Amino acid sequence: MVDIARPASVAKKKKIRRIIFATLSILAIGGITYAVSRLKPAAPSVDRAAVWVDTVKRGPMLRLVRGSGTLVPEEIRWIPARTSGRVERIVLRPGAIVTPGTVILELSNPELQQQVKEAELAFQSAQASFQNRKTELESSLLSQQASVAGVKSQYEDAALQLELQEKLLKDGLVPEIQVKQFRSREAELKNRLKIEEQRLDMARQGIKSQLAPQEAQVDQARATYGLRVQQLDELHVRSAMDGVLQQVPVEVGAQVGPGTNLARVANPTKLKAEVRIAETQTKDIRIGQQAEVDTRNGIIKGRVSRIDPSATGGTVGVDITLEEALPAGARPDLSVDGTITLEKLDDVVYVGRPAFGQEHGKVTLFKLIGTTGEAQRVQVTLGRSSVNQIEIVEGLQPGDQVILSDMSAQDAYDRIRLN
Repeated sequence: MVDIARPASVAKKKKIRRIIFATLSILAIGGITYAVSRLKPAAPSVDRAAVWVDTVKRGPMLRLVRGSGTLVPEEIRWIPARTSGRVERIVLRPGAIVTPGTVILELSNPELQQQVKEAELAFQSAQASFQNRKTELESSLLSQQASVAGVKSQYEDAALQLELQEKLLKDGLVPEIQVKQFRSREAELKNRLKIEEQRLDMARQGIKSQLAPQEAQVDQARATYGLRVQQLDELHVRSAMDGVLQQVPVEVGAQVGPGTNLARVANPTKLKAEVRIAETQTKDIRIGQQAEVDTRNGIIKGRVSRIDPSATGGTVGVDITLEEALPAGARPDLSVDGTITLEKLDDVVYVGRPAFGQEHGKVTLFKLIGTTGEAQRVQVTLGRSSVNQIEIVEGLQPGDQVILSDMSAQDAYDRIRLN
């Protein structure tokens, strides 16, 4: 017996199978999509050669600060104009070796030359007046001395005559009335002599007081004349010290007034370093701290000798006195780098200074995870800092490797992969 196929039943079964397969496919795709959505995003790749990786260490760390600046002379002297004048000739140019008295430039002042002549004549006139008055007083003194001498002679003669009359009176050869006359004459001359001697003393003492006004006029005229001569001589501008002429900030023909700086002389053998330090790094700098100055041709040891009391442009000026001989080629205005040692920390955890992050602050860094080639973001608490190193207070341990480069481009990721 032969079975007869039923087309409607077969078609129905096929349709059911298709529905089941479609349903299973949809469920499978949904499950895969859900699973994928639950996966973490793939870590971005970073070229290892493009980042700076450093290892956290434990041990001593020197706290340093660094700044740039120049070498400047410790002995600098500006030579100002003592009086007004016109620059006639510049004898020496910057770079010349000078000694005390070396003429650097010459000024001219016709009015000052006239004043010198007038002061000289006034001085001579005051001297002549003084001499005339002195002669008058000395002549008067001589007259008084002559008067004293005359009265003294008369007194001595009267004293001798009285002595004679006294002897004759004892012998009864002359009357007493006559002796009284001689006594009166002797007493009168004695009194006159005393008065004339007093006048002589007064005349001697009066000479000094009477000459004082004329002497004061002479001194005043002498001082004025000397000042004018000195001012005239100072038109030849001279160096006051041994050194090198650094600047002559005037030109021939320039009119200058008193106090105008005409030249600067410095001693090139005694130099110090003037460096500028960021104001945020100067709170621990102290006078006397050790320092090193890099002249690009050698490193010189020194000490901090002065700190500016105020900041300028975000930096503070610090002077470093050099304690060693200068290397060849060291000269004023030479650019240098100065490094100051703040303190030595004996046992701390430290690492190279990251691109971002200040001392006593917090920063996030990428720490390498073993040998997987991946790095994970961690938060790190920083402590005291140095030029190239910084103390780690929390977040890292000795032996950890961290990326110190600027990783701001990966701020959206907690993990990265190093290729």
